[in-house]
Amino acid sequence: MKKIENKTLIKIALAVLGVYLLIHYWTNISGAVVTLFSAATPLLFGFVISYPLNILMNFYERHWFPKSKKKIAEKSRRPVCLIGSILTIIGIIALIGVLIAPQLVNCIKLLVAEVPAAINVVVEKLKTIDFISKDLINTISSIDWKSRINDIIDTVTSGLGSAMDVAVTAVTSIFSVVANVVLGIIFAVYLLLDKNRLMGQVRKVSEKYIPERWLSKITHVLGVVNDSFRRFIVGQCTEAVILGTLCTIGMAILRLPYAAMIGALVAFTALIPIVGAFIGAGVGAFLILMESPMKALIFLIFIVVLQQLEGNLIYPKVVGSSIGLPGIWVLAAVTVGGGVMGIWGLLIGVPVAAAVYRLVREDVNRKPEEPTEEIQQPAAEQTNS
Repeated sequence: MKKIENKTLIKIALAVLGVYLLIHYWTNISGAVVTLFSAATPLLFGFVISYPLNILMNFYERHWFPKSKKKIAEKSRRPVCLIGSILTIIGIIALIGVLIAPQLVNCIKLLVAEVPAAINVVVEKLKTIDFISKDLINTISSIDWKSRINDIIDTVTSGLGSAMDVAVTAVTSIFSVVANVVLGIIFAVYLLLDKNRLMGQVRKVSEKYIPERWLSKITHVLGVVNDSFRRFIVGQCTEAVILGTLCTIGMAILRLPYAAMIGALVAFTALIPIVGAFIGAGVGAFLILMESPMKALIFLIFIVVLQQLEGNLIYPKVVGSSIGLPGIWVLAAVTVGGGVMGIWGLLIGVPVAAAVYRLVREDVNRKPEEPTEEIQQPAAEQTNS
């Protein structure tokens, strides 16, 4: 029987002690972990926003005097490209806000103005139904709905404005969010400006403390995950721009209202795979319905045709082929990710599933090593196979 070394016994004892402490002090440990994550929120936010910024930054760096050997070009490449990436993101957000916000406010005003008339129409229809009580109909018809709606709006706004505790809580929350966003952006800027040196430091520490056989596997997995996320983000943004542009052009040709706003809304929601464009189309149809039911019907027919074009031609070519994930697994990733993590699951479910699919496919297709020399095939046979 093989003798167990003292080092092995010490490792087993420490593992058992660790499990005991984890179970016994689980409440304190979980609270400490939550506190740590809460304190590290700006850093996590910085990591998140630095990833898409880095994709844009790499694109700009490939086009900022790529063949120039002058020191001014080399030194200015990274800060100039980083500033360009940040301005690009801000410009896209501002453009979406300018296109959507004003018309959305007008639609809300129109909706508030039209609700009383719509309720009166419904009441007149209810009068023709025999099994509904006439007293109930008379009570509903006697209500001044326009005044009631205005009273509700005034009550909500005045109540929020007069409640000091609600105001303090809101201001505190807003300040906390703004502070986290500002710190996250600052951290992302430092991270991107010094990314080469940081990657070198991480590589040295990993080579020092992680065994070589594990380090190669970890590096490969992280590379696959990074490639899947990069391909997904680029493909999804490209697909969203194409879909929003086609939606705007089609609505302009059909003379439908709110073409620019709904096109921008469809493009923005199309960043969510599979279901995002339907969300934007539903909101757009509701807004058009306030102006003309017939135009809303025309829009729905148009958006169904556009969705078929997008689902069968654009998405498979732009996104599906880039991430290498079959359509059935894209749908499964969106469904499971949305059910587990909500909106974040919808966004990251597809690239995570693509990375897992790629790693499993590599492992399944990897040829097993030949155990002995006697059963090895000749070189010619191996080449033919």
